Amino acid sequence: MTSRSSHFHLSTAAFWWLFGIISGVQIQISMLDHHHSWPLVLGYQMLVWSVWIAYTFAIGALVHRVPLVPLRPVALTFHLPVAAFFAVLHIALWVGVELWLKPYDFMNPTHFLPRFLGVLLYQIPLELLLYGLVGLAHHVRDAAERERDRELRAAQLETSLAEARLHALRLQIQPHFLFNTLNGISSLVRGGQNPEAIGMIGGLSELLRYSLDRGDGSRTALAEEITLVERYLDIERLRFAERLEASVEVAPEIGRAAVPVFLLQPLVENALRHGIARSHANGRVSLRAKYAGDALRIEVFNTGRLDPEWKPGIGLSTTIARLEQMYGDRARFELVEEDDGVRARVTLPWSTF
Repeated sequence: MTSRSSHFHLSTAAFWWLFGIISGVQIQISMLDHHHSWPLVLGYQMLVWSVWIAYTFAIGALVHRVPLVPLRPVALTFHLPVAAFFAVLHIALWVGVELWLKPYDFMNPTHFLPRFLGVLLYQIPLELLLYGLVGLAHHVRDAAERERDRELRAAQLETSLAEARLHALRLQIQPHFLFNTLNGISSLVRGGQNPEAIGMIGGLSELLRYSLDRGDGSRTALAEEITLVERYLDIERLRFAERLEASVEVAPEIGRAAVPVFLLQPLVENALRHGIARSHANGRVSLRAKYAGDALRIEVFNTGRLDPEWKPGIGLSTTIARLEQMYGDRARFELVEEDDGVRARVTLPWSTF
């Protein structure tokens, strides 16, 4: 039994017991001068109306088979005899309990048939009305549950779609990175720098292993991403030799921050591509991360100037799209030109991995 159905069962029982108590109180107030027993009258009414607990569940099952809404002739033909049968049965049980418990002392009825016919005459309209109200309540409850289920399925579908988009974006990053690295290896081989090319291949294998190990996750610890970037910078030092000065400044306690997998490498790659590769002079790339209020701020700086016609490439544009997909407006990406270079800044909601 689910918690939802258990709650419904308890609520149903509580409603009809309360209905019985209210009926008993009304009867006692109208007959105060007869001094009937309060516990006996209240218990009698609770017992009488407890029958409707079972009726409520039975009506629910019947309404599922033959809906009351919209009211059609077939539904009326089916439910009206059933409601009449329920009413007659309930009134018969009502009178039987009354004769058994004798809640009204000397005023209590003593014969079944006259009392049954008398109660039936004034009670059956209420019984039929209650049947209809219970049926409508089931209709409203079922409609609400169907709406909740639709919303849940829609939310699950939206989550699955978001995960599929993130996976697709990651799949864009990995071939792009692999292509660029293989291009660098090719350049080293053509230039006769075979030892450097071999070292670059070894570094590439480690980066691919990192990618495969985290293929099922969308987030990882910042420390893991820093390790990846440092290995990537080792590869790029082989390519640029003395022209590249690179540094990473991240406090150990910041390393537990949760970040998207493959967040940093495209940022550093973009800094190298636009700040170092396009110049014959020496250049500098630095990465810093710090805790800022309730956010994690990551900055990648490179010497050089920002091309007025610059547009983000595949790696960076995919990274920006992933940030938007994962965090919405809670994440920001900024690219600003400073006196001595260009700074890319990513701000994420703080969380730990």
